Amino acid sequence: MERSKIITWKDPMEGAKEALQLSGLEYLQAMSEGKLPLPPLLYTLDFTVTEMKEGEVVFEFTPQEFHYNPIGTVHGGVISAILDSATGCSLHSLLPAGKGYTTLELKVNFLKAVTIKTGSLKTISKVINLGGRTALVEAQLVDEHQTIYAHAVSTCLILKF
Repeated sequence: MERSKIITWKDPMEGAKEALQLSGLEYLQAMSEGKLPLPPLLYTLDFTVTEMKEGEVVFEFTPQEFHYNPIGTVHGGVISAILDSATGCSLHSLLPAGKGYTTLELKVNFLKAVTIKTGSLKTISKVINLGGRTALVEAQLVDEHQTIYAHAVSTCLILKF
């Protein structure tokens, strides 16, 4: 049986221009409130942002077949993408206007297989160190019982725009 997924999105560069004028938290809140477009990745991979505060942005997703790799589990790239999003946005929420970041390194430990039977998963993130040029951030992907499915550590470069 053939399946399909259709996605639509708005120009992500509209929001990127606004990012320069807002603090990281203000920028993320503007997207959450629908004032600025969400990044297309959220639509492509079907992630949602469910919580947002300084230093922590929670992403959730429910595994679907379109997340699968050839052996019937969620592809590691999908798990890496949600953890990278969580670490990056958690850091971004602490940055002042005129600053941004890019991921320098992302290390992911895959601890349990994720399938459609797993149910909804969310990220828990923490900024470990925020320096002048780099930051170290970690995130976990957990289920409703706090079982950890994956853990990531990210090193980010802080940029001045």
